[in-house]
Amino acid sequence: MKNTPKWMMFLSLAMVLILGACSSNSASGAEQVTAGEQVKYTITGTDPGSGLMRLTAQAMEDYDLSNWTLTESSAAGMTAQLDAAYNNKQLIVFVAWSPHWMFNTYDLKYLDDPKLTYGEPEEIHTIARLGLKDDHPVAYEFLDRFHWTADDMGEVMIDIQNGMDAESAASKWVEENEAKVQEWIEGLEPVNGDPFTLSFVMWDSELASTSVVRYVLEEKLGYKAEALQVEIGPMWIGVANGDVDAMVAAWLPVTHADYWERYADQLDDLGANMVNVKSGLAVPAYMEDVNSIEDLKSYTELYTMWEGTFRIYHGGLPFLAI
Repeated sequence: MKNTPKWMMFLSLAMVLILGACSSNSASGAEQVTAGEQVKYTITGTDPGSGLMRLTAQAMEDYDLSNWTLTESSAAGMTAQLDAAYNNKQLIVFVAWSPHWMFNTYDLKYLDDPKLTYGEPEEIHTIARLGLKDDHPVAYEFLDRFHWTADDMGEVMIDIQNGMDAESAASKWVEENEAKVQEWIEGLEPVNGDPFTLSFVMWDSELASTSVVRYVLEEKLGYKAEALQVEIGPMWIGVANGDVDAMVAAWLPVTHADYWERYADQLDDLGANMVNVKSGLAVPAYMEDVNSIEDLKSYTELYTMWEGTFRIYHGGLPFLAI
């Protein structure tokens, strides 16, 4: 009898394991569910009416995700669901943007967007009401100079996330970055308690930037500044109507495109205060086989429990994952 090649022995052993796994699964009644089924074919969204939600609905159409549902939530609601899923190593697909503290806290990844539904990286712009330059030249010049990085913003966001109130986090950052702040206010003469109003949407990123700007206006430039938390639409409408002096939270040219198109002629765009910001769909990094939005349609990985061991099925052929 000829010697059996080693590769045939390994193949036979693999087939034994496969058949054993299948029979054990059948006997135990373990359920096999797709990744889509585990997340109930749901994409966890954020604020209703935002450009990011509109783009996500478009992405679902572009990538033929007709059996998926986009749920409305809020920034806080979305991150709460992410935290719960991540801590239990469960699957989750969610709407994301950066800079955001979640990318510093969890190991996450954006899904590739080969059809560029979400567009190229964006910018966050400072938008003022018409006439602000004449009414408040000191504040206007400061806002025109205001520019910082994702790392700068991230320091403030992490402090807030770790329990510090927004004003204290802003104060801490300003004290630790005096040189940069001085570039923003160099040569500007402080005023004497002039009122100034900012508005922002309750995204962690915009809470951070607005808190820093409000702090500088008040503590360095002498304004009596307030920051109004509103929804996205009222944020734009307030500045366009002149009820609010400025905002530093306009994501352009994609996320807030609808509002810019509607109100551009009623606004003064001072330009970007941050560049290379991003938005799209994201997942935890442990979802190794999901790397593109296209994978949400074709992803057939099956998870099942058997004697405490995960078996992961690719195209119907299982292998042991210890």
